Formats: sequence, C-alpha cells, structure tokens
Amino acid sequence: MYAVCDAIRCAWAGDSPIYVHYHDNEWGRPVHDDNRLFEMLVLEGMQAGLSWLTVLKKREAFREAFDGFDPGKVARYGEATIQKLLTNEKIIRNRLKVNAAVTNARAFLAIQKKHGSFDNFIWSYVKRSPIENHRKTIADIPATTALSDQISRDLKKSGFKFVGSTIIYAFMQATGMVNDHVTDCFVYRAMKGEGRIGGNF
Repeated sequence: MYAVCDAIRCAWAGDSPIYVHYHDNEWGRPVHDDNRLFEMLVLEGMQAGLSWLTVLKKREAFREAFDGFDPGKVARYGEATIQKLLTNEKIIRNRLKVNAAVTNARAFLAIQKKHGSFDNFIWSYVKRSPIENHRKTIADIPATTALSDQISRDLKKSGFKFVGSTIIYAFMQATGMVNDHVTDCFVYRAMKGEGRIGGNF
C-alpha cells in the first residue's frame, strides 16, 4: 500500500511506511475541504501527549467511528454516542478529547455559518496563500509561532477545545498553511518547482 523510495526526506518521517506515505503525500499540502480540515483539527487534538504515528495508525478507525469526520453529524453526538466511542478499542479513548471533538464540531459549524466555510475562515490568516518557510533542519522548525498563538486564542474564544498553540501550529503544517519541509527534502523541492502540487488530501 505504501511505497518507500530512496529520497531525501524530513528526518521526522523515519522509515515507517505509513509515516513516509503521510510525509510524501499529505504533510504540507494545502487542504481546502472542510471535512478534511475538521478531521485534521480533531486528530491533532487527539495526538496531544502521544506520537503522531499512533494517531496515523488509528486514522481509519477514527474515520469510521466519527462518521467520516462530518462535523454536522459529530455535532449531534449525545452522551450515548460518546459512551460508545469510549468503548471503541480501535481509537484513542480519552473522554476529554472525545468530548472536545463534539464541542469543536459545534463550534466548527458556527464558523461555517458565519464565514461560509471553515476554509474561508482559517485560510484568511495566511491570506489564502501558504507561508513558505526555508528550514534547513528540523531543529529550525518551531513548536509555535505568533500566528499559531493568535489562531489558538481566536479558536478558544469561539468555543474550541484542545486548540493550544502547539496543536494549531501542527495543524497549520499538516494542512499546508505553512511549508515546513526542510530545504533538502524532495517534497520541498517539488513544491517549489511545480507550485503547490497536491490539494484536498
């Protein structure tokens, strides 16, 4: 399912096929589909305190458990559904995180109603154009930025949970709002040479 080729990649990708696939085909690619944006927001929150690889391995189970990350459906989850999720051994069973996913779905819908789409809202922070960074090593990549601080504050004011600045910066990286591939990574070169290849991954 996952192809591993000889190429220079960001060091964090390691050699796990699922991680390599994610690095090569998703991380840093612009996402403009609201359901995918909601998915990444939930998954980044689920990752708090855990490894991203753990989340990726459970991703398909999360998609099944959370109705394809349809915010309209997740927003209607009641206590019975939450209890069912907390017994699902295939996902991360943390009550605070599961409750946050439901709370965030409702806040997500409110933003969609106000701005037309969550995409319109979140990408306005970067004027709908990805921030092109030029990181030489992963040590040069920050955990937060002033912009992630601002977005985090704004989301919290809108009622979101598990949206601290570190989580939001990871979300920005994952959805292509910023390009933090290191400069010798083949994905960085590809995106620079061809424009923003990819799309709604």
